[in-house]
Amino acid sequence: MTASKTPEGGSPLKIAAVIFPGFELLDVFGPLEMFGLLGELTEITMATMEQSPMASAAGPKVLPDALISEVDTQDILLIPGGIGTRALVKDPGFLEALRLVAAEAKIVASVCTGSALLAKAGLLDGRQATSNKLAFEWVTSQGPHVLWQPKARWVADEKFWTSSGIAAGIDMSLALIAHLFDKALADEIANRAEYLWNQNPNDDPFVLGISIE
Repeated sequence: MTASKTPEGGSPLKIAAVIFPGFELLDVFGPLEMFGLLGELTEITMATMEQSPMASAAGPKVLPDALISEVDTQDILLIPGGIGTRALVKDPGFLEALRLVAAEAKIVASVCTGSALLAKAGLLDGRQATSNKLAFEWVTSQGPHVLWQPKARWVADEKFWTSSGIAAGIDMSLALIAHLFDKALADEIANRAEYLWNQNPNDDPFVLGISIE
Protein backbone atom coordinates (compact mmCIF):
# COMPACT_ATOMS: atom_id res chain seq x y z
CA MET A 1 0.00 0.00 0.00
CA THR A 2 1.41 3.38 -0.97
CA ALA A 3 0.36 7.01 -0.61
CA SER A 4 1.37 9.96 -2.76
CA LYS A 5 1.68 12.11 0.35
CA THR A 6 1.92 11.52 4.09
CA PRO A 7 0.73 13.61 7.04
CA GLU A 8 2.91 16.49 8.18
CA GLY A 9 6.31 15.27 9.34
CA GLY A 10 5.87 11.82 7.80
CA SER A 11 4.80 10.30 11.13
CA PRO A 12 1.73 8.04 11.50
CA LEU A 13 -1.68 9.67 11.37
CA LYS A 14 -2.74 10.04 15.02
CA ILE A 15 -6.44 9.37 15.57
CA ALA A 16 -8.26 9.58 18.90
CA ALA A 17 -11.83 8.30 19.20
CA VAL A 18 -13.82 9.71 22.12
CA ILE A 19 -15.79 6.90 23.78
CA PHE A 20 -18.63 7.35 26.28
CA PRO A 21 -21.42 5.24 27.76
CA GLY A 22 -24.07 4.58 25.13
CA PHE A 23 -21.91 5.24 22.06
CA GLU A 24 -22.98 3.73 18.74
CA LEU A 25 -20.73 0.85 17.68
CA LEU A 26 -20.62 1.53 13.93
CA ASP A 27 -20.06 5.27 14.50
CA VAL A 28 -16.70 4.32 15.99
CA PHE A 29 -15.64 1.08 14.37
CA GLY A 30 -16.82 1.87 10.84
CA PRO A 31 -14.44 4.82 10.47
CA LEU A 32 -11.71 3.15 12.53
CA GLU A 33 -11.79 0.09 10.26
CA MET A 34 -11.14 2.36 7.26
CA PHE A 35 -8.29 4.15 9.04
CA GLY A 36 -7.02 0.87 10.48
CA LEU A 37 -6.66 -0.59 7.01
CA LEU A 38 -3.94 2.01 6.46
CA GLY A 39 -1.78 -0.13 8.70
CA GLU A 40 1.41 1.51 9.90
CA LEU A 41 0.25 4.85 8.50
CA THR A 42 -2.05 5.31 11.50
CA GLU A 43 -1.95 5.25 15.29
CA ILE A 44 -5.37 4.89 16.98
CA THR A 45 -6.27 5.75 20.58
CA MET A 46 -9.54 5.21 22.46
CA ALA A 47 -10.10 8.09 24.88
CA THR A 48 -12.65 8.36 27.68
CA MET A 49 -13.51 10.59 30.64
CA GLU A 50 -12.96 7.73 33.10
CA GLN A 51 -10.39 4.93 33.04
CA SER A 52 -12.96 2.14 32.93
CA PRO A 53 -14.65 0.04 30.22
CA MET A 54 -17.33 1.97 28.34
CA ALA A 55 -20.48 0.11 27.31
CA SER A 56 -21.85 0.84 23.86
CA ALA A 57 -25.54 1.34 23.16
CA ALA A 58 -25.63 -2.29 21.98
CA GLY A 59 -23.85 -3.61 25.07
CA PRO A 60 -20.24 -4.53 24.12
CA LYS A 61 -17.65 -2.54 26.04
CA VAL A 62 -14.47 -0.76 25.01
CA LEU A 63 -11.40 -0.58 27.23
CA PRO A 64 -9.88 2.90 26.88
CA ASP A 65 -6.25 3.60 26.08
CA ALA A 66 -6.18 7.03 27.73
CA LEU A 67 -8.22 9.71 29.41
CA ILE A 68 -9.42 12.55 27.20
CA SER A 69 -7.34 14.92 29.34
CA GLU A 70 -4.23 12.88 28.52
CA VAL A 71 -4.68 13.02 24.75
CA ASP A 72 -2.20 15.36 23.10
CA THR A 73 -2.44 16.91 19.64
CA GLN A 74 -4.19 14.56 17.24
CA ASP A 75 -4.44 14.59 13.47
CA ILE A 76 -8.08 13.44 13.76
CA LEU A 77 -10.38 13.60 16.77
CA LEU A 78 -13.37 11.32 16.15
CA ILE A 79 -16.65 12.01 17.99
CA PRO A 80 -19.30 9.29 17.61
CA GLY A 81 -23.00 9.55 18.33
CA GLY A 82 -25.37 7.27 20.16
CA ILE A 83 -28.02 7.45 22.84
CA GLY A 84 -25.32 8.52 25.30
CA THR A 85 -25.11 11.93 23.68
CA ARG A 86 -28.44 12.84 25.31
CA ALA A 87 -26.83 12.87 28.73
CA LEU A 88 -23.50 14.36 27.65
CA VAL A 89 -25.02 17.56 26.24
CA LYS A 90 -25.95 18.29 29.88
CA ASP A 91 -22.50 17.44 31.26
CA PRO A 92 -20.39 20.62 31.56
CA GLY A 93 -17.28 18.65 32.55
CA PHE A 94 -17.40 16.56 29.40
CA LEU A 95 -18.15 19.57 27.19
CA GLU A 96 -15.16 21.47 28.58
CA ALA A 97 -12.89 18.46 28.07
CA LEU A 98 -14.19 18.23 24.49
CA ARG A 99 -13.45 21.91 23.87
CA LEU A 100 -9.88 21.53 25.09
CA VAL A 101 -9.02 18.40 23.11
CA ALA A 102 -10.78 19.72 19.98
CA ALA A 103 -8.73 22.92 20.13
CA GLU A 104 -5.54 20.85 19.81
CA ALA A 105 -6.79 18.56 17.04
CA LYS A 106 -5.97 19.27 13.41
CA ILE A 107 -9.29 17.75 12.26
CA VAL A 108 -12.40 17.17 14.35
CA ALA A 109 -14.79 14.65 12.79
CA SER A 110 -18.19 13.59 14.11
CA VAL A 111 -20.57 10.80 13.17
CA CYS A 112 -24.34 10.87 13.61
CA THR A 113 -25.42 12.70 16.80
CA GLY A 114 -21.80 13.33 17.72
CA SER A 115 -22.31 16.71 16.06
CA ALA A 116 -24.78 17.54 18.86
CA LEU A 117 -21.88 17.36 21.31
CA LEU A 118 -19.74 19.65 19.16
CA ALA A 119 -22.67 22.04 18.76
CA LYS A 120 -23.47 22.14 22.47
CA ALA A 121 -19.80 22.84 23.20
CA GLY A 122 -20.02 25.87 20.88
CA LEU A 123 -17.48 24.45 18.47
CA LEU A 124 -19.73 24.59 15.40
CA ASP A 125 -21.15 28.10 15.82
CA GLY A 126 -21.17 29.86 12.45
CA ARG A 127 -20.09 26.69 10.67
CA GLN A 128 -21.88 24.32 8.31
CA ALA A 129 -22.60 20.90 9.77
CA THR A 130 -24.94 17.93 9.49
CA SER A 131 -26.16 14.96 11.51
CA ASN A 132 -28.43 11.91 11.56
CA LYS A 133 -31.70 12.75 9.81
CA LEU A 134 -33.75 10.66 12.26
CA ALA A 135 -32.48 12.81 15.13
CA PHE A 136 -32.11 16.04 13.20
CA GLU A 137 -34.61 18.11 15.19
CA TRP A 138 -32.99 17.22 18.51
CA VAL A 139 -29.43 17.70 17.25
CA THR A 140 -30.13 21.08 15.71
CA SER A 141 -31.74 22.27 18.95
CA GLN A 142 -28.33 21.86 20.60
CA GLY A 143 -26.75 24.48 18.35
CA PRO A 144 -29.02 27.32 17.23
CA HIS A 145 -26.04 29.23 15.80
CA VAL A 146 -24.84 26.33 13.63
CA LEU A 147 -25.49 26.43 9.88
CA TRP A 148 -27.16 23.02 9.77
CA GLN A 149 -27.24 21.24 6.41
CA PRO A 150 -30.18 18.79 6.29
CA LYS A 151 -29.23 17.40 2.87
CA ALA A 152 -25.66 16.15 3.17
CA ARG A 153 -23.89 12.82 3.60
CA TRP A 154 -21.06 14.72 5.25
CA VAL A 155 -19.95 18.35 5.52
CA ALA A 156 -16.44 19.78 5.79
CA ASP A 157 -16.02 23.32 7.16
CA GLU A 158 -12.35 24.07 7.70
CA LYS A 159 -11.11 21.57 10.30
CA PHE A 160 -14.59 20.40 11.33
CA TRP A 161 -16.06 17.42 9.46
CA THR A 162 -19.53 16.19 10.39
CA SER A 163 -21.40 13.23 8.91
CA SER A 164 -25.00 12.09 8.77
CA GLY A 165 -26.41 8.85 10.20
CA ILE A 166 -24.38 5.92 11.48
CA ALA A 167 -22.91 4.42 8.27
CA ALA A 168 -22.18 7.88 6.82
CA GLY A 169 -19.11 8.01 9.04
CA ILE A 170 -17.50 5.40 6.80
CA ASP A 171 -18.02 7.59 3.73
CA MET A 172 -16.62 10.58 5.61
CA SER A 173 -13.57 8.63 6.81
CA LEU A 174 -12.74 7.56 3.26
CA ALA A 175 -13.10 11.19 2.17
CA LEU A 176 -10.67 12.14 4.93
CA ILE A 177 -8.19 9.53 3.70
CA ALA A 178 -8.49 11.00 0.20
CA HIS A 179 -8.00 14.49 1.67
CA LEU A 180 -4.98 13.61 3.81
CA PHE A 181 -3.31 11.11 1.45
CA ASP A 182 -4.89 10.71 -1.99
CA LYS A 183 -8.08 9.41 -3.61
CA ALA A 184 -6.39 6.33 -5.06
CA LEU A 185 -5.54 5.18 -1.55
CA ALA A 186 -9.11 5.82 -0.37
CA ASP A 187 -10.41 3.77 -3.31
CA GLU A 188 -8.00 0.98 -2.41
CA ILE A 189 -9.18 0.96 1.19
CA ALA A 190 -12.86 0.89 0.15
CA ASN A 191 -12.15 -2.01 -2.21
CA ARG A 192 -10.26 -3.95 0.45
CA ALA A 193 -13.25 -3.53 2.77
CA GLU A 194 -15.64 -4.47 -0.07
CA TYR A 195 -17.49 -1.24 0.68
CA LEU A 196 -19.42 0.80 -1.87
CA TRP A 197 -18.16 4.28 -1.05
CA ASN A 198 -20.61 7.15 -1.52
CA GLN A 199 -18.09 9.71 -2.73
CA ASN A 200 -20.51 12.62 -3.14
CA PRO A 201 -21.08 14.54 0.12
CA ASN A 202 -24.26 16.03 -1.35
CA ASP A 203 -25.77 12.66 -2.27
CA ASP A 204 -27.97 12.03 0.75
CA PRO A 205 -30.56 9.30 0.16
CA PHE A 206 -31.88 9.52 3.74
CA VAL A 207 -33.09 13.11 3.66
CA LEU A 208 -36.70 12.10 2.99
CA GLY A 209 -39.07 13.39 5.63
CA ILE A 210 -36.80 16.31 6.56
CA SER A 211 -37.70 19.84 5.48
CA ILE A 212 -34.79 21.30 3.54
CA GLU A 213 -36.27 24.74 2.99
